[in-house]
Amino acid sequence: MSKQSPFAREEVMEAYLDALLKEPASEQDATVRTAKLLEQASQKMAEDALASTQQQADSYAEQEQIAQEVSSYLESPKKAVILKETPAETAVVVEESETTLEEESVQTKIPLKDSLGNRFQALFFEVAGLTLAVPLTTLGGIHQIEKVGPLFGKPDWFMGVMLHRDSKLNVVDSAKWVMPEKYDENLAESLNYRYLIMLGESEWGLASEKLVNTVNLTIDDVKWRESTGKRPWLAGMVKEKMCALVDVEELISMLNKGLGSNDQTP
Repeated sequence: MSKQSPFAREEVMEAYLDALLKEPASEQDATVRTAKLLEQASQKMAEDALASTQQQADSYAEQEQIAQEVSSYLESPKKAVILKETPAETAVVVEESETTLEEESVQTKIPLKDSLGNRFQALFFEVAGLTLAVPLTTLGGIHQIEKVGPLFGKPDWFMGVMLHRDSKLNVVDSAKWVMPEKYDENLAESLNYRYLIMLGESEWGLASEKLVNTVNLTIDDVKWRESTGKRPWLAGMVKEKMCALVDVEELISMLNKGLGSNDQTP
């Protein structure tokens, strides 16, 4: 098996994310196209995965360092954050906030692009080979995933509830929510969720396999979505990193309504 170049893999991932940003001509065409592109990206990335096992220990240490960096950022006059470390847990939790996302929102929603300023920081994390980015200003914290109790009568992407201190956190199967067209039994068995990325002041969290890094970005680093409509959670694509930038406020709204990533919002 010949090894694909990183450039080839990036081209495929860019094409996949680019397709998500644009409104499709038809639902059927969109499903077929995105499924094909994501399958190609997965095949190319799987070749590199064979060599990654030896680096896991170092990678885990790096991810814990990222969690520490995130906690340092969140420790500001507006947010009182506690970083608790035990052998079984590393968590970044927002306990108090002078302003909440609801208080900051207005009657007419301000687009994420206009609310971030020219420069902002984002946390990059991976789900089934796909990299997602969340602005740190909309990040509620990071937890290590522990026991998750399933609930009946919920959407299939709802993994269940994780108890943390006095809170019940809603855990989202990120792979099943973000890319349902790819999700199958093989993918489900390969997932190794380790972290819960909390969304703003809500009780929703995205399950993540790996924390990649915290990155300083500018508005020009992002290819912003071209139109409103489907996938309001997808604010744009970070061009150099080939990853999706998440609009946390829109994502929380969709999760509260029980909507999947490709569902049309009312």
